[in-house]
Parts: sequence; C-alpha cells; structure tokens
Amino acid sequence: MDTSTLIGLAVIGGLLIYGISIYNKLVALKNQFKNGFAQIDVQLQRRYDLIPNLVESAKAYLKHEQETLNQVVEARNQAAQLAKAADATDGDSVRKLARAESKVGQALANVYAVFEAYPDLKANQTISDLMSELSQTEDQISVARQVYNDAVMTYHTFMEQFPNNIIAGFFAFKPTELFEVETPEARKAVKVSFE
Repeated sequence: MDTSTLIGLAVIGGLLIYGISIYNKLVALKNQFKNGFAQIDVQLQRRYDLIPNLVESAKAYLKHEQETLNQVVEARNQAAQLAKAADATDGDSVRKLARAESKVGQALANVYAVFEAYPDLKANQTISDLMSELSQTEDQISVARQVYNDAVMTYHTFMEQFPNNIIAGFFAFKPTELFEVETPEARKAVKVSFE
C-alpha cells in the first residue's frame, strides 16, 4: 500500500470513530432528558396521589364549594391520563401534558384560595399536613422540570452543532419539547399560609 492509501484509510477511520463518538453522545444526552422526564413523572404521580386525599378531607368543610373541588379532581384525572401516555421523545405528548399540568396548577390555586377563606380548614391537622406535603411536591416538580429542561437544552444544543447535526439527522434523532407551564398564574409558586 502506498502512503496516500494509508492516509485515506486513517482519515476514514478517524471520521468513523468521530461519528461513533457523536452518536454515543447523542444517545447519552437523549437518555439524560428521558431520565429527567421520568423524575417529573414520579413527582406528578405523588401529586396525583395527594390531591384526592386533600379533596376528601376538605369535603366535609366545603359542601358549598363542590365545584372548586370537582375542578381540581377533573384536572388531576385528565393530567394523570396524559402522564400515563406521555413520552419524553414525543414533543406533542410533552406539550399536552404540560398544558394539562397548567390546568392542575390553576385548579389547585383555586382550592388554596378557598382554603384561605375557611379558618377551620387551616386548623385541621390532616388538611394542614396534606397542603404542606402538596406544597413540597410542587417544589420538587419545579426542580424536576428544571432538570429536564436543562437536559433537553443540552441535547438540542449538541444536536444542532455541526457536524453533530449530520449524524443526528442520519440516525433520526429528533428534538423534543421543553416542559413549560403555559400561564403566568401557573408560573407563580403556590403560596400556602396557615396564619
């Protein structure tokens, strides 16, 4: 073999190794955001489990506020259904889940507003504990959402850079959606006060 053939083979081998390393990095980044999405799912499931307990505990006090309680349960049920079918790699399902979660946040804000008007509710230890747990869960959802969104942004940035975009396109790596709440009201942290 002559020198030019060896150089050509070395270049091809180097490009192949570089392409494999890009592919492996894309897989690792995709797995990171999928894991981030799984963490969101864990926290959402925790919230879905707490909401019915809170509503049941409050029913005795809020007989004339059934519509507010029903709205939060309905929003929770819709979001839970979407969460079961959600796939981190499917931008549409992420978007739908985020929209449903915004509705849950709005419904919970309405419930908290009603709770503020009833001192007896605040004094009830079970309700107080559930609201505290729900507030902690909301914080954990926010953290999980941020971790997921950071992982998605890292994946997108790497995928869009040259020559990574060529490898990503060849192997059909697709961008996904950020998990963002839709409304300014839903972006506000839920304030729980027992004063």
